Amino acid sequence: MSIDKIIQSIRSNKQNHLVNFQLKSKTDEFCDELFHVLFDSTISVSENMDNLATTFYEITELLQEYQSCNLDSIWKKFLVKLPEMLSELNKDATCIFDHDPAASSVEEVILAYPGFFAISLYRLSHELHVLNMPLVPRIMSEYAHRLTGIDIHPGAVIGSPFFIDHGTGVVIGESAIIKNNVKLYQGVTLGALQVSKDMKNKKRHPTVEDNVTIYAGSTILGGETVIGANCTIGGNVWCTESVPENSIVYQQTKTKLKTKNGYEG
Repeated sequence: MSIDKIIQSIRSNKQNHLVNFQLKSKTDEFCDELFHVLFDSTISVSENMDNLATTFYEITELLQEYQSCNLDSIWKKFLVKLPEMLSELNKDATCIFDHDPAASSVEEVILAYPGFFAISLYRLSHELHVLNMPLVPRIMSEYAHRLTGIDIHPGAVIGSPFFIDHGTGVVIGESAIIKNNVKLYQGVTLGALQVSKDMKNKKRHPTVEDNVTIYAGSTILGGETVIGANCTIGGNVWCTESVPENSIVYQQTKTKLKTKNGYEG
């Protein structure tokens, strides 16, 4: 195939999708600006709020096919919610510091903990999701996923405080509900039992009640699955049924001694 035919074929197929990658890069920029305005002590909130608004409106200009949405109203409502979101994030940071012996300060949590960064972008993207902002909340969550390995859908409902330790491989699905004072470790999945497009508007992901700890590698699936309050879910647990409150769920460990001819037992 000649180069001209290759180019023509690419152009023809490219027209099947209206994708502008400037929207992705501009949303990434918006995420960083938001994080700095909320947490960087060297940044003036008043001086940078206009810059934040400018970036937001640059994003809205890239959402050509969604211009029927009242994007100006979304921005104003989002601004009103920022103080409340920052208050929740301060609780999250303090919770991480209080429960992780490796954390030497809240400042370290904010600057260096991937779990906190992912939670921050979740809370910000969730608010835009609630306000029906098109595309941008998912791009924000994917930016956090790309940087931290933590995948939280902006549609999930998560209480405060919330603690993700280490975090790599954590997946929290769109219809998951997580109540207050919940702790997750790396590799935890709150997912769906099955995936089908006709389930889009159904609750597919679990509910986790107050004061639950879920340790590394555990997988909890299903929209009807409820992990009751005050439960502890041990590492590598596979759970597709509800767990009553005040329960401990764990995998049993078997130990066999090595011998010259194999293993005892």
